[in-house]
Amino acid sequence: MAEEKTATPPTITIYTDGSSRGNPGPGGFGIVLMSGQYRKDVACGFRRTTNNRMELLGVITALEMLKIPNSNVTIYTDSKYVADAINQNWIYGWIKKGFNKVKNPDLWSRFVRIYKQHNVKFVWVKGHADNPYNNRCDQLAVAAATGTNLLVDEYFEASENNNTLGL
Repeated sequence: MAEEKTATPPTITIYTDGSSRGNPGPGGFGIVLMSGQYRKDVACGFRRTTNNRMELLGVITALEMLKIPNSNVTIYTDSKYVADAINQNWIYGWIKKGFNKVKNPDLWSRFVRIYKQHNVKFVWVKGHADNPYNNRCDQLAVAAATGTNLLVDEYFEASENNNTLGL
């Protein structure tokens, strides 16, 4: 009987950054996703959003792009908001409370669903420093935020219009 080979989950490195031109204002995120010899740069812009939403949405989008479950992922971000939520274990308290009184509950709920599918480690990096991948993400995010054909951050705009954001 032949031995079954179990594929080793890939090791993936992701850099993300978010930007908003005004807070709230037009915003975008940038992603550099790398695995082995492969690299993919991704960016997306929204007509009205916040910096923290873009920081988090960049991470979510990158994780949603992964095709193999249980991938070993290291995410580098200059967002204390995102990195500390995981590294300081705040996310688990937020989950227990059903994200009640937590900003961006739509995105945090979406994050948790995809986060559970992989082995993810977060590393905070200083923004606007000498990290070429973080700097590339910043360029992508700013270009997306200042570009044309911006998408609608539907949850944010609906919440803002209903004055439920607590701004």
